[in-house]
Amino acid sequence: MRVTTTLSLPRQPSPVTRARHVLTTLLSLTDATEEACGHLAVLISEACANAVVHAEPESTVDITIVIDEHACLIEVGNRGSTPDRAGLRAGLPDPLTVGGRGLPLIAALADTAVFVPGPPDRVLLRITKHLTAVPAPPRG
Repeated sequence: MRVTTTLSLPRQPSPVTRARHVLTTLLSLTDATEEACGHLAVLISEACANAVVHAEPESTVDITIVIDEHACLIEVGNRGSTPDRAGLRAGLPDPLTVGGRGLPLIAALADTAVFVPGPPDRVLLRITKHLTAVPAPPRG
């Protein structure tokens, strides 16, 4: 099985909820673990929320979801400038700091998360997550 969907939503808070609902519906067609589904819900929510907050005015939030038997790929793009590479490697901010947790949270929950180079006025965050437990490599 392979499922692909693309959404282009307005830069408003409502796309965060819509994207999460679409992803949850698609994941219900898979054998994804409950933990993976929970992580993916947080991942798409954080990625979309970042796009809504940091995108240029009048930009759309463009979301692609690709699910196969083993993994889910989420791409969230918008017009704006790509954060520095430290964003996905940064630790969590001080507990009293408002904001700044999205990218570290994405990095912690995703199997991979990377900003994909593209045109200078576009930001594209690519996230992957395994849907089932990955077997440990054989000892030997």
